[in-house]
Amino acid sequence: MDQPPMTCPLCDKPTSPEFKPFCSRGCRDRDLLQWLGDGYRVPGPAIDEDGLDSDPTRP
Repeated sequence: MDQPPMTCPLCDKPTSPEFKPFCSRGCRDRDLLQWLGDGYRVPGPAIDEDGLDSDPTRP
């Protein structure tokens, strides 16, 4: 069975083997910037920073 051609998840152009699953370096880099900039963040409850243990030597 032939599979339909893959398309870029950002712009829907055909993918390039060099940048798969993206079509170009631009789309690949744009996706990376989304990850680094919390663009794909999943909303959730706020963290209480007072309850976090910042000293790993304390039990």
